[in-house]
Amino acid sequence: MKILKCLLMIVTAPAILVLTIFVWLCTGLIYISSLVLGLLSTVIALLGVAGLITYSPQNGAILLFMAFLISPMGLPLAAIWLLGKVQSLKYAIQDRVYG
Repeated sequence: MKILKCLLMIVTAPAILVLTIFVWLCTGLIYISSLVLGLLSTVIALLGVAGLITYSPQNGAILLFMAFLISPMGLPLAAIWLLGKVQSLKYAIQDRVYG
């Protein structure tokens, strides 16, 4: 039984390492993209408000919706949630194997 547990630790160590590196890389990517997309969403929101007032309410609403999606509260927040699920999977594997 002790040999099987040691073998399981050896087999799961690379998977835990890959998940750890993946979480680190994705965290940095989300940080950078949230910064860039936050600035871009501000510009698109301003264009949406201007379009809403002057040109076409439908186009302005579409631009405002796009600005919300790329803002830090839109798709980057969904990516952070998904990254949290991957990280909890990594910790579940660690707790199960290494006790």
